[in-house]
Parts: sequence; structure tokens; C-alpha cells
Amino acid sequence: MLDTQEKSPEPWLSMKCLSNKRVKIVLVSMLALVVIPAVLFVMMIGPWPVYHDSQYAGSAFFKTTLQRIDQHLVQTEVTDAPGPLQAGWAERDMTPPVGTPMAGFSGRPNEKRCTAVHDPVFSRAIVLSDGHDTVALVGSDLLMTTENLARKVWEKVADATGLTSDSILFTTSHTHSGPGAFAPGLLPEFSYGKYDPGIEERIASAMADAILDAFNAMRPARMAHGMVEAPEFIENRTGMPGKDGSLRYLVLEDDSGQRCYGVRYSAHPTVLPQESLDLSAEYPGALCGRIREKTGAMTVFLGGAVGAMGPVPPEGAPPMEGMRRMGEALADRLLADPAGLAFTSHLDIASIGVPVDLPPMQVRPVSTRWRLSPRLARVVGLPPGGWMQAVRAGDLLFLGLPHDAGGEIALEWARAAAEKGIDLWVSSHCIAYCGYLSPDRYYKSPTNGYDQEYEWRLMNWYGPDQEALYRDLKDHVLDAFFDLKES
Repeated sequence: MLDTQEKSPEPWLSMKCLSNKRVKIVLVSMLALVVIPAVLFVMMIGPWPVYHDSQYAGSAFFKTTLQRIDQHLVQTEVTDAPGPLQAGWAERDMTPPVGTPMAGFSGRPNEKRCTAVHDPVFSRAIVLSDGHDTVALVGSDLLMTTENLARKVWEKVADATGLTSDSILFTTSHTHSGPGAFAPGLLPEFSYGKYDPGIEERIASAMADAILDAFNAMRPARMAHGMVEAPEFIENRTGMPGKDGSLRYLVLEDDSGQRCYGVRYSAHPTVLPQESLDLSAEYPGALCGRIREKTGAMTVFLGGAVGAMGPVPPEGAPPMEGMRRMGEALADRLLADPAGLAFTSHLDIASIGVPVDLPPMQVRPVSTRWRLSPRLARVVGLPPGGWMQAVRAGDLLFLGLPHDAGGEIALEWARAAAEKGIDLWVSSHCIAYCGYLSPDRYYKSPTNGYDQEYEWRLMNWYGPDQEALYRDLKDHVLDAFFDLKES
């Protein structure tokens, strides 16, 4: 009789099949453990190949920024027949308590916390109006103005003044010995110390109160502006010859003769080393104090194009003494300017402030051929774009950029603008921080040396042609504010 029942596999064969399945599972698991982290590493961290040609002129991000500028330009009046100038100025002390983190040097000891206050830090504001447009110029003893601070200020002053993101230009002295802790996020904590909402509120309130006080103090005034050279107090840290050694200033004077000064200079306020734990406004604070001492006038330090521009204090002086003497020497140079001040009581006021879209980030910490993943930039808090602000006051134009704006670039732009009768003041750290804005000619072929690598490779975050991009945006604003195309 035939046995119709299926015979079960031999035990050794079943064990072999089971063993093969286990091997496959182990191999697949091991492969997944290697491949998935590798893919995630490349996606989130890098390396990614760099791009060499931004082609920004035809890009969507460039066209979008131009459209924003045009949309905002229609909200401000550019006229050859402005009304009489009204001006006000005010300051607010924003010195935080001892123990507050300091912003600037990432290697500062003691968790970046200050152990003393060498001199107070202020936020100061000038408000100008021609009867149609009103603007505020804010200068603060800070490393930079971040977007969280700007938004708080906009909210605090909007109802009482009508001022908006179009009409408040934020500048900072860029002191590396000022307060930190004012912005949340991984990268801000690395640069500014651990975030403290109370410090954020203290600083934003000081900024807003200075604007409100200046706005409420507006009265008939006249303005003059000038420039003196002070090249001995500044150097190009890269070793290249170009440096922005111009000390630019404006003077406001009311009918009683009371004055206010606005000053711009591009040397980094880094006379004090990172080992110093004394809170200080640095040499800009000494400059403002010297002008007050000699004239009784308040001075607003409006920053400058600090990219690659290092300070040169008097030789042989210890840091604190060198910082003070440098600021006082700059103030004395300004006050001794022999040029006659040409005051005017009628000057056109116009302003815009727009977000600037930028190309994919190209942070290159190791090699000029490889960059970090743009996704990592978002994780650590690097901004996908920045802000550009411009304020016209007669033939003077304030331009705020979201970078350490290169001093060489600012010098070239100012010379070109002067040929058209425009006094151009380029400032840095406008509402966001987008790394260094270095000359395009250095981007692809930096020379050897630590400083050059730092300025042109490590800290240049948005790829090639950034100078050209901002030059075109700047020219677009100048064309509109000064009718250059028609002339």
C-alpha cells in the first residue's frame, strides 16, 4: 500500500533554512545600520559638493527680493520738495546685571558670564521726519540685532508711532564685550551664551523706549554731515591693502542749539580680548563719552562695515587703556574736522526694510570643495535669509546688511556713490546674521593663512557672487531713492 502522506523535511534541512533566514536578517540589519546613518549623515550634515556659479541674476530668490523692494518703495515718498525737518533723539541704559552672559567670543571662559561692569551699555535712537515719512535710526551697544529683538521692538512702538519694519533701521556697535543671552537657539547660545528671556526683554524694551522718547521729542531741526579719515586705527585682518578708514558723522541741531551726533566707523570693537569678563561698550562707548564730555551732546554709534576690519589701538597700551584712548582719539578727530558744516533744514526722508532671500547655504569648514548640508544649517539656527534696510536723509543713505559687511566692499561702494553726490554709510548685522560678505574676487581663490581662511572660506556662508548680489540690490534702491536712472 502506497504512503500518500507527505514526508516532513529532514530536520537538518529545516535547520539550514532557518539559519539562512537568520543570516539574511543579520546581514540586512547590519547593512541598514551602516547605510541609514550614512544617508542621514550626508543629508543632515554633509559633505555636499559646492556650487561654483550662483547665477543669481536669473534666480527666483533674487527676483523675489527685487519684487519686495519695489512693493515697499511705493509706501515711501521720494520728493525734491520735502517739508521742514523734525528730529528727536534719546538713549536708554540697558546694562544687565553682573553674571549675564557676554556676546562675541565663543572661547570666553566662565560660561561667558561677566564678572563686572566696566562701563554701561546703551541703546540710542534718532528719529527723523520730513512731514510725510518718519524713520528711526537705532544704534545699540550689542554684538548684533537679531530678528527676535527686532520683532519685539516693532510690536512695542507700532501703535504709538506708526513706525514699522520699513522705517526702523537697526545698527549695532558690534562690541564683543556687550550683553548676550538675548536670542534662543543652538548657534546663538554658542555665540551669545545661554538664552535668558529677561535679558531679551530688557534689551528690546531699551531699544523701544529710546525710539519712543526720540519720537516724542521731535522738534524743528537741521542736519549736516561730513567725513574725516582715520586710517591709523583700522587694519585689514586678511593682510590685503583695502580698509574702510573713513570716520563718517552727522550733526543734528535744534533751534536752541542743542546737538546730537551720529557716527560710523568700521573697525571691529575687539580691543578687549576674550579673556576679559568686564562688560563694556568698547571703543565706541569711549568715543560717545568723549563727545559728550566735550560738547554735552548725545552720540549714536551707527556701526560700520566691520568685515575683515580689525582695530588698531595706540601701541603699547593695555587693552582697557587702549580701548579708551582709541575711542577718544576718534572723537577728537571728528570734533577737530576743519570742514565747515553745511546745515539744511529741509531734506527728503525715505526708507524701506525687506527680507532678502539668499541661495542655498555653502558653509565650508574643512575644504573649499565641500560644504555642510543646508539642513544642518536650519537645525543649528542659521538663517535661510536676512534683511536689507535703507534710509535716505537728503543726500545721505544708510544701508543695513545682514552680514559682517566687508570693509573693502563698503569703501568701493562709498566711492562710487560719492561720484553721484551720495554719502553712503554701509552697516552690518541688520536683523539677522548671515556670515561674512567678502569681496567676490577672493571667494574662489583665497590666499594661505588663518585669517584669510576664516574670512573668505569658513565665514562666507552663502556661496559665490554675494558681493555682486548685494551690489545689484543696493543699486536698485539707489536708483529709486535718487532717480539715478533718469539722470
